[in-house]
Amino acid sequence: MHWIALPLPWCDEASAPPAGVVHTAAAGWWALRFTPRVALVDAKAVLLEVSTTERLWGGREVLLAQVLQAWVWAGASARGSAPPAAQVAGECGPAGEGTAVGAQPTGEPVIWGSGPTALVAQARLRMALAGQALPAQGPLSLPLHTLTALRPHVASLERMGCRTWGALRALPRAGVSRRFGAAVLRVLDQALGDAPEAHAWLELPEQFVLTGELPALAESADALLWSSSRCLTALQGWLQARQQGVLGLELAWRHDLRRIDGVAIAPTQALQVRTAQATQDMGHLRRLLSENLARTTLAAPVNQITLRLLEAAPLPHRSASLLPPDHLGGGDPAGAQGEALHQLLERLSARLGEDQVQAPVLQADHRPECMQQWRPAAEVLRVTAAATKHAAARNACASVADAALDAAPDALLLPTWLLNPPRRLAVQGNRPCHHGLLRLLAGPHRFEAGWWSAAGEGAGPAPGEGALALRDYFVAHNDVAGLVWVFRERLAPVPSVSDGPPAAVRPHRWFLHGVFG
Repeated sequence: MHWIALPLPWCDEASAPPAGVVHTAAAGWWALRFTPRVALVDAKAVLLEVSTTERLWGGREVLLAQVLQAWVWAGASARGSAPPAAQVAGECGPAGEGTAVGAQPTGEPVIWGSGPTALVAQARLRMALAGQALPAQGPLSLPLHTLTALRPHVASLERMGCRTWGALRALPRAGVSRRFGAAVLRVLDQALGDAPEAHAWLELPEQFVLTGELPALAESADALLWSSSRCLTALQGWLQARQQGVLGLELAWRHDLRRIDGVAIAPTQALQVRTAQATQDMGHLRRLLSENLARTTLAAPVNQITLRLLEAAPLPHRSASLLPPDHLGGGDPAGAQGEALHQLLERLSARLGEDQVQAPVLQADHRPECMQQWRPAAEVLRVTAAATKHAAARNACASVADAALDAAPDALLLPTWLLNPPRRLAVQGNRPCHHGLLRLLAGPHRFEAGWWSAAGEGAGPAPGEGALALRDYFVAHNDVAGLVWVFRERLAPVPSVSDGPPAAVRPHRWFLHGVFG
């Protein structure tokens, strides 16, 4: 077995976590993506047993570097500072020793302990934190005070000349048991691997709901965002362990007052944030929360927040590139990819309002002016996210659309710009005129559409006629206008009245509907 011991961010500040920590168990969730055997000890250290998983990470040294990098990120978020941009790098020390590898954002070295048992790893971590040199003779030369169960008896044992684990092991077991109790020998045997250890393994809850008391009353949205960052760090550990991504979350807060100037206020407030694609990008979620909180007014000072995961989806880790990403390959950070389009649209919608950011939506309509519709981008992204659950049906529809496109290749002759509304053209000798006579190059592309619409909705260019559009489209050209897109309006047949005069036949009208680039 091989154990790694790491200090929790507040281990050197007090015996208990400070008020800013929202949940003690959440401080170790980040480690569950490396091994299922994770335990918290005295709310000061996190222990990882990695002998069964180190092969999956490429070896012990590679796994140790990954664990230390994740610990640095978790510690930075727990302190409320920005995660470091650079990865932890350096040569690992000998197995079983606490070694500084890289540095934290505060400039302090990264300290850990490792060993064949959890108590050995924890003892070496304590010595590294205290700045003491590690003995080179192995676990038997470790001092007695590194075992919690032996600390009450350290003074008595030192007066007997017993200062290390090996010296205590050399004493008669019956005498040690009578004087100090059987628990001392049991802990020593567990530390040296002669007896099995029992740990309360860390387990993830089925639903993510994290509540934390604020260290001070929050009177602004910025203060809520600072406190929610720690909850987001715990959420990231939960998501990584379950290999899922966020689709929706809720941030709720509890007011410290019930009345202001005699007016009753709601005990809680909440806001919801949703994403178009499942994500573990806490930076993007922080930006969304920041934009929403900037437009939120607190009804009263806040003393408690709750972060609740509303919806999540599996997030498989895959890469479509044959080359590793820049941040893994050591490339130039400036060459990293920018913000995804859906993240930009979500952030702008949260900042400006959903109705202020529009996105085009394709419509199943042959009329060019009705082929797309502008809808709020946030609504479009939510619909798109729901549609991803029906990938098979969407692929089938795509194949049908491709077949239809192959059957009508002239449908690709669409102009760059459309005129709204179409402009009526003069006619000379049954030929349309636009800066001179137009020569018809391609067409006609004939269709009938719009009979399903109500009268007046999506009607053609001719006023007074219904939604039915009967058109013949052509690509036309002359030296002045260039390539243009015109159509000839075909009129619906006029029913004749029996025993009456024949109905007058109206001439065809021509319209300019688009211009090619």
